Amino acid sequence: MVAAACASCMWETSSSESTDGTERPPADPGDPGDPGDPGDPGDDDPIEPPPPTDEPAPTGVEVSHRRELRGAWIATVSRIDWPSSTDPATQRSELEHLLDDIVDTGLNTVFLQVRPEADALYRSELEPWSRYLTGTQGRDPGYDPLAFAIEESHRRGLELHAWLNPYRARAGNVGASAPGHVMNTMPEAIVAYGSLRWLDPGNPDAFDHTLAVVRDLLERYDIDGLHFDDYFYPYPNGTEFDDRATYAAFGGGMAKDDWRRDNVNRMVQAVGALVADLRPDVRFGISPFGIYRPGIPPGVVGLDQYAELYADPLRWMDDGWLDYIAPQLYWPTTSSGQPYDRLLDWWTEQAVTAGRNLFVGNAAAFAFGVPEYRAQMASLAAADPAAARGAIWWSARSLLNDDEGLASVLARDYYVGPAATPVLADARAALPPAPTVDFAEGTATVESDVVGPRFWALYQATDNGWSLRELVPAAESEVYVPAGRWAISVIDRQGREGRGTVIQSAAPERPDPPPPPRTGEACEHSNGGIYADGGCSASWQCCDGGWFPRESCGACTCVERTGNLGCEPGPVEP
Repeated sequence: MVAAACASCMWETSSSESTDGTERPPADPGDPGDPGDPGDPGDDDPIEPPPPTDEPAPTGVEVSHRRELRGAWIATVSRIDWPSSTDPATQRSELEHLLDDIVDTGLNTVFLQVRPEADALYRSELEPWSRYLTGTQGRDPGYDPLAFAIEESHRRGLELHAWLNPYRARAGNVGASAPGHVMNTMPEAIVAYGSLRWLDPGNPDAFDHTLAVVRDLLERYDIDGLHFDDYFYPYPNGTEFDDRATYAAFGGGMAKDDWRRDNVNRMVQAVGALVADLRPDVRFGISPFGIYRPGIPPGVVGLDQYAELYADPLRWMDDGWLDYIAPQLYWPTTSSGQPYDRLLDWWTEQAVTAGRNLFVGNAAAFAFGVPEYRAQMASLAAADPAAARGAIWWSARSLLNDDEGLASVLARDYYVGPAATPVLADARAALPPAPTVDFAEGTATVESDVVGPRFWALYQATDNGWSLRELVPAAESEVYVPAGRWAISVIDRQGREGRGTVIQSAAPERPDPPPPPRTGEACEHSNGGIYADGGCSASWQCCDGGWFPRESCGACTCVERTGNLGCEPGPVEP
C-alpha cells in the first residue's frame, strides 16, 4: 500500500511527460556504441516512429496548484471549542459562525470531535448521544450535529473529518453514563484509570465495538476524513493500567509491552483496511504525541510514546495503514529539549521514506506569540514538500480568539488564496478528464463523468501561467466567470485533478452578494446587550455580528465572547 514519496506532487511534471500531458518516450541521449563490436552503428541507428494508437489526444490544458491542508481541531469534550450551550438553535448558530471564521482565516479542513467518550455527536444505534450536547448522556438534542456540520462545511468548501477517540470511555468525573453506554453494556471491557474510564485495547469485544462504530460512520455519513488523536493507552499517572485479566486471556505468550503495542497496531491496521474497502475517498490519519522516543532525534527529551502509550507511528506509516501522520509539535522552536524545527524535520523524513503525507500539529492554545508562530510556519515551508503539506491547529477557538491576531496573520501572510488538500497517498486511478462546460453570459454550467467530484477549480490565465482563483463545491453546477481567459478543472474525492476546459469570458466582475438579513437569531458580543447575569445595556446589543438599537433586534439569543449564554430566545424588553 505504500505509495511513491511524491504521489501528491501534482504540480510537478515528470521527465517523460510532455507539457500538454501526453506521454512521450524518454529523450535518447545517443548510443556511443561498443568499440569492440564493429557491427554497432551507435548514433547512426535509424529512429523508429512510434506505433500507431487509437487513444484520443487529451483535451483541455494542464492546470495545477500547490496543495496544502490548512486545518483546525474543533474539540467537543468538555465543550472546549463547541458547543457552549445546550440549546440546539444556539449550537447551530455557533457552529455556523465558527465555520465562517475558519473560512475567513483561509483554512480548508475541520476536524470535528464526534466521539469524545464512546458516545456520539450524531444519530447512532451503537452509542448514546454525547452529554456535551444536552448535559445528559443519551438525551436526543433534536437534530443531528454531524449531518449539520457536514452540510455547512461542504457548503463553504471545507472538508469535514470525523475525529474519534478510539478508547476513552469517560473523561473524568463528568456525570452518569447512559444505559446504552459501554460502561453499562460491556463493563468487563472497561478499565478504571484514576477518574478516567478506558476501553481496554486488548479486549476483543471492545475492539469489535470500536470497529463497528467506524464502519457505521463510513457507511452513513459523507465525511471527508477519519481521524484519531494521541489517546491510545492513557497517559501515565503513576499507577498501573490494570489489564492483567485481559493479558492472561489473550496475551498469547507475547511480552506485555509488545502485546499492548500489537493491540493498538491491529486497531490501526483494521481501520485502515476498512477505510480502503468501504471509502477509499476518505483520508485516514492519526495525530500522535510529538516525540517518538527520547533521543530521537538526538537531544530530544520527553515522554516515550512507544513504551508508555504503546503507540508506534513509524509502523503505521511504514506498513501503509494510514494516509498521513500529524505529530503534535506543541513546543516552540526555541525549546532545547523539544525543538519544533528538528522534530518536524525528523517526522518529515519518516513520512517521505514511507510515502505518507505529513500535517504538523501546531498549538495556538499555548499562545507562543506571533513571532514564534511565524518561525514555525517558516520551518514548515522549509520542510521537504515530498511529505510536509500542511498544518492542523489546536484548537479552533484558541486560534480564532488569539489576542495577538494569529488568525489574521495566517489569512494575510500564509493562507493567501484557495488551496485544495493534497492527493491521497494511495490514490491510484486515472486523473479525471476535463469537464464539459456550457458557457453563457458569465455563467459556466459544469458537468463531469467523475462520480462525486469535490471541486470545480477555476484558473485564470496570467503572464506566469494558470493561477487558481476559486474552488467551487461541485454540488454547485454553476460557476460565475468574469472577463478573461479561464480554465475549469475537476478535483475528485481523492484529490486528483485533471486537465482544464478553457473558456473566454467578457462578463463583468461578479457583484458582492447582499448581506444576510439581521434576524436577531444569534448574537455575539463583548459588551452591551443582555448578559448571563441578567444585566443589560441601556440601549444597544449585538445582533448577528452588528450593533443595533435593542428594540430593533427582535427575539435574540446572545453568546458572550467568553462562551457564556447571554440571553434566551424571547422578546427583548425596551
